[in-house]
Amino acid sequence: MKKTLLVAVLSLMGTAAFAQSGTGFGIKAGLSYNKNGDLIGSVGDAGQNITEGAEGKSGYHFGFWGKLDFPKMYIRPELVYSKTKSSYNVENSSNDYDLSKLDLPVLIGVKIVGPLHVFAGPAFQYVLSNDLGNIEVQDVENDFSVGLNAGVGVNLGKIGLDVRYERGFSENEARIVSNNITDITGRVDSRPSQVIFALSLKL
Repeated sequence: MKKTLLVAVLSLMGTAAFAQSGTGFGIKAGLSYNKNGDLIGSVGDAGQNITEGAEGKSGYHFGFWGKLDFPKMYIRPELVYSKTKSSYNVENSSNDYDLSKLDLPVLIGVKIVGPLHVFAGPAFQYVLSNDLGNIEVQDVENDFSVGLNAGVGVNLGKIGLDVRYERGFSENEARIVSNNITDITGRVDSRPSQVIFALSLKL
């Protein structure tokens, strides 16, 4: 009885994996939890130095993916629009740092067992816009930057679920221009550090 149940479970896992295996393409969407780097600057006429760490907040993404499938591994490029948010507390005023960008991860995955797989690869990022609440900031130094994606996922029929960590490698800061309440100068680190939950569908 136990052997029969084990065979049935393994067969089900194999069927689910096969349903989303093979070269193809699809769509994806999901949620994220993001924290950017520190805000470093000086406030007021006296030039009081400050360093404020970011408070993480949720964001979202959606986009497309393609896949080249091999017996034990796969290559999966993605094109994704991402909206991230984190928060900084400056002079008792909370300011949300909103960042919109296009991400192009190029992932190499390894099939572990059944529908389970792990993956990692570079993520090329193009920043579309950035905003820091009441604090006026310039555009980021570099529109293009590079990061890393790494995670684990499962395939269930045409549906895929994965969780990954993204970290920006390239330093990419935005200069602070002014504040509507208090004079402030400095910079904010726009590099992402986020956990991403994604749902994908093979078309």
